Amino acid sequence: MEQFSAIHDRACERKGGEAAITELLPVVRSKRALAASKDDRWLAEMTRCTFQAGFVWRVIDRKWEDFEDVFFGFPPEKILLLSPDQIDRIAQNPRIVRNRQKVLCVQQNAQYITDVQREHGSFGKFISRWPQQDLIGLFRHLKQHGSRLGGMTGQRVLRNMGKDTFILTGDVVKCLRRAGLEIADTPTSQRELKLVQSVFNQWHEQSGLPYSHISRICACSV
Repeated sequence: MEQFSAIHDRACERKGGEAAITELLPVVRSKRALAASKDDRWLAEMTRCTFQAGFVWRVIDRKWEDFEDVFFGFPPEKILLLSPDQIDRIAQNPRIVRNRQKVLCVQQNAQYITDVQREHGSFGKFISRWPQQDLIGLFRHLKQHGSRLGGMTGQRVLRNMGKDTFILTGDVVKCLRRAGLEIADTPTSQRELKLVQSVFNQWHEQSGLPYSHISRICACSV
């Protein structure tokens, strides 16, 4: 595999130097800060990323204050109490994007967060304790137990909330393939994902950088 230092140098050359790269790096929150994050913020971010998937992101961002209002600030315990009739009315509300299946996901993900909270104290504590050396296991958990949280949607939720994670964007996959990893353009099998995790673990040891930073630098290198 290509050394990460070479990838870093290529990214700096493309983006105008190390200072320019540094400005592009995502914020990584400490384990303590993640553990203190509230369950309603996790449900809000799951909702935002779910609605953005396959849609124009800026439309969701422009309507986001209305989303917060329509869903009462996303407290999972209140969302779980919504009746089918209330769900139907929300799905028809022009203040949000009217997609009934995605509105249903909000309640389903409220149940997911509540189930995790009962076992771990809070969703933030659960996420903060998950090791970066097995991020693909966390991706699998989100996909299997959450609603519409597979693929990059779940990965984006984690990144946006400050979890130290890579995201398998098209550019990151191109970087991995260029570095010598034999994976598909859209790696989805457990074999491929284990290979990806192994490479990120290796680059983390080489560079000492967070996984989120390695991921962004990879994307900037192609």
